[in-house]
Amino acid sequence: MVQFEGKYTHQKNENLDEYFKALGVPYIPRKMMCSSSPSLEISKNGEEWNVTIATLMKTTVNKFKLGEEYEESMPGGILKNNTILEGDKLITKSVGPNNTNISRIYEFSDDGCVIIYKHETSGIEAKRYFKRM
Repeated sequence: MVQFEGKYTHQKNENLDEYFKALGVPYIPRKMMCSSSPSLEISKNGEEWNVTIATLMKTTVNKFKLGEEYEESMPGGILKNNTILEGDKLITKSVGPNNTNISRIYEFSDDGCVIIYKHETSGIEAKRYFKRM
């Protein structure tokens, strides 16, 4: 099994602007998020996972136990999340404001992590690539 825990540096994005547009993120915040180069850190303490995404402007820390619902504060409102482990993937299913369904799939390899964002209603997907430090 691939090592999940560690620090990762951002490499590139695919289709991120279209994904944020589908979520209804306004133009200026959308452009700022797309141009950011976040760092990613995954750690685990017992049964609790910590996923930290940090940019110059904001650091977001999600703490959760697999299979248990948790909340995440986003610019557009609160997401209700549930994360499971499936092979070399952490899969987070989220329900946001107006019952918007989205998912994030963290695919791990020996080289790094790819986060696949899916807007379930429109089918739009985006990817963020990270290299293991």
